[in-house]
Amino acid sequence: MAILTNSGRSELVKAIHQQPIFMAWGRADGLWSEPPAEALAATELQDVIGFRKATQVSFCEPDNDGAIEVSSGKFSLTATPTRHLYLQFRYDFADALGETIREIGVFLGTQVADELPAGQVYFPTVQVNDSGKLLLLENYRPLVRDEGVRESFDFVVTF
Repeated sequence: MAILTNSGRSELVKAIHQQPIFMAWGRADGLWSEPPAEALAATELQDVIGFRKATQVSFCEPDNDGAIEVSSGKFSLTATPTRHLYLQFRYDFADALGETIREIGVFLGTQVADELPAGQVYFPTVQVNDSGKLLLLENYRPLVRDEGVRESFDFVVTF
């Protein structure tokens, strides 16, 4: 039986690292009292509000003393490609203000409209030409966007 080696996994991570990476958040259907299980076959969010360009995309490695802490453990950044990719998204106070977030997704290859200002990092759906391919999906208990809160999301994707 053939296997995907760790060096092969590192190459996949390198390829992903080179793509535009965005996180989208959405309203979902708004009817659930508890978030449903995420569907492996999902290709998009149910009701997208907007997209945010990744604040940081870095290679990382498991490290019990690492500064990056996610639900799967602790990690440290490294310049060497590994099979682990750290993704950080920092939203501004005004992004999707007043919206109720119930779903988030990380997308690869997101394409935004050409005529937008340089340096813009948050994009309402009308400014996105192609959402790209859904890499990660997570359903949430309702999270109401408040003007006094800056949302932050950190992920480590392991291949």
